[in-house]
Amino acid sequence: MLNIERPLMARACALFFGGLLAGSFGYGAVNVLYAFRTVALDVRFTFHTALMSANGFVMQSLMGATFLSTLVLAVRSSARYRRLAGGAAALTVASFLITRLGNVPINQQIKVWAISGRPADYAEILGRWEAFHIARALCAVFAFLLVAFGTLRLTKDARP
Repeated sequence: MLNIERPLMARACALFFGGLLAGSFGYGAVNVLYAFRTVALDVRFTFHTALMSANGFVMQSLMGATFLSTLVLAVRSSARYRRLAGGAAALTVASFLITRLGNVPINQQIKVWAISGRPADYAEILGRWEAFHIARALCAVFAFLLVAFGTLRLTKDARP
């Protein structure tokens, strides 16, 4: 049996939660954004509002679990892997900040639009929401890749 390193559970949690976060944001960036662009605006605003209210707790919890697991992994790992896990934790914080400071305020505007109509500059605002979403998705994907790369590297280094 390989003796890869002690923090096996921390690594498993970081891979699991990081993979879920990257997959969720990635799915949204590829499929949901495409769907948003192809439906009528009133449908988009109604669906967007419903989706964001359902996603609020789930995605924030997932970002928190990913951050905590990568932070624990950074603390419990050797120096080489600590940098990768620390980078993953920092990217997870970046995805959270992009969400809270970029996407969430626009989500609040879209809630109003679903009821009272859109402003003249709605297309620019939706474009900003999409750019924020792609940025947070990329942060989550790169965070996951750092943890995965570190895990694969440790496995390779541990072979006799």
